[in-house]
Amino acid sequence: MGALLSSQIVQIVVLGAALLGLISGALGAFALLRGQSLLGDTVSHAALPGIVLGFLLAGGRDLGAILTGAAVTGGLAALAVMVITTRTRLKPDAALGVVLGVSFALGVVLLSHAQGQPGAASAGLSAFLFGQAAATLRSDLWIMAGLALVALGILALVWKEAKLISFDPDYARAIGLPVGRVQALLTVMVALAIVAGLQMVGVILMVALLIAPAAAARQWARSLGGMVLWSMGFAVAAGVLGALISAGARGLATGPVIVLLATGFVALSMLVAPERGLVWQALARRRRARDLRADQVLGTIHALARAHADPDYPAEAGMLQLEHRAGTEAALSDLTARGLVRETTHAPETTRHWQLTAKGQARAQALEKGAEDA
Repeated sequence: MGALLSSQIVQIVVLGAALLGLISGALGAFALLRGQSLLGDTVSHAALPGIVLGFLLAGGRDLGAILTGAAVTGGLAALAVMVITTRTRLKPDAALGVVLGVSFALGVVLLSHAQGQPGAASAGLSAFLFGQAAATLRSDLWIMAGLALVALGILALVWKEAKLISFDPDYARAIGLPVGRVQALLTVMVALAIVAGLQMVGVILMVALLIAPAAAARQWARSLGGMVLWSMGFAVAAGVLGALISAGARGLATGPVIVLLATGFVALSMLVAPERGLVWQALARRRRARDLRADQVLGTIHALARAHADPDYPAEAGMLQLEHRAGTEAALSDLTARGLVRETTHAPETTRHWQLTAKGQARAQALEKGAEDA
C-alpha cells in the first residue's frame, strides 16, 4: 500500500477520485430523490458531442475546453428534456429516449470525424467513453476541484429550496418558490457532476457513480442531510478504493472498478442496512411471528384460567401443544424469559404445567382489551 501511495500518478488518481466522489455523492442524492436517474444517463451520453467539439475548438486535448464543451451539451440536453416534457404531450421516458439517442448519435458522428484530425489519436478522445484515470494530470485536479467548489457552493446556497422541491414540489410552488428555476439549476448541477467524472469514469459509466452511492445512502439515512453525507462517503470510498485496486492490479480499468465497488455498496446496504435491509426485515418478520405465537399461547393460558375462575390455574403443557402445535415450546421459553409465565407442578399429575405471573396476567388482559377495541 505504501509503495502504491508513493507513486505520483496514483496520488493524482486517488485525489481525483475523492473529488469526484464528493461531487457525485452530493448531487446524486438529489438526482435520485427527484427521479432523475435516467436524466443522468441522458446527460452523460449527451456530453460526448461536447467533448469532441471542445477538442476541435481547442485544437488539442485541453481538458478545460473539453469539459466546458461537455457541460454545455450535457446541460442543453437536460434542459431540452425539461422543455419537451413541459411543452409537449410526450412523456418523460419518451423525451429522455429521444434526447439520449440523438445526442449520442451526434457524438459518435463527431467522434468519427475528429479521429481524422491531426493529434486526435494522441488525445485519446475514445477514452472518454469508459474513462482513463491514468491520464489525469495534476492540472486536471484543479479543474475538478473548481467544479466541486462551484457545485457544492451552489447546493449550499439553495439547500432549503432544493430540499422542499425534492420532496414536495407542489407545496413549494404553492408558497411561491421558483420551482422551475431551482429544478433547472439542480439539473445543470447534475450535468456538472457528470462532466467532472468523464475523465475517470467515462460517458457510459458515469451515471452509475452518480446514482449508486445515493441508492446505498438511501438505505441508511433518515434525513436529507444524512443521505447526502452517506452518499458522499460511499462515493469517495468507491473512488479511492477503486483507484487503489486498479493501481495494484495491472490491467484493471479504474472507472469500471469504481462503479463495481459503488454497486457493491448498494447490494450490501440493501442487505444489512438497519430496518430497511433485507436481512433486518427477515429478522423482524421472524421476531413478529415469534411474538405473535407467544401472545397466542399466553392468551390460551389466560382463557383457561378465566374459564376455571382461577388466575393461577396451571395449564398442562400437552394441552397447550395440542392447541398450538409447532412452536409451543419456543413460545413458552420466550414467555418465561420475559417473566410472563412460570413452570409449576399440579399434583397428582407429573406432567409440566404453566401458570401466569402477575405481569403475564396484565399482559393478557391488555391483549384482550386491544382485541375488543379493534
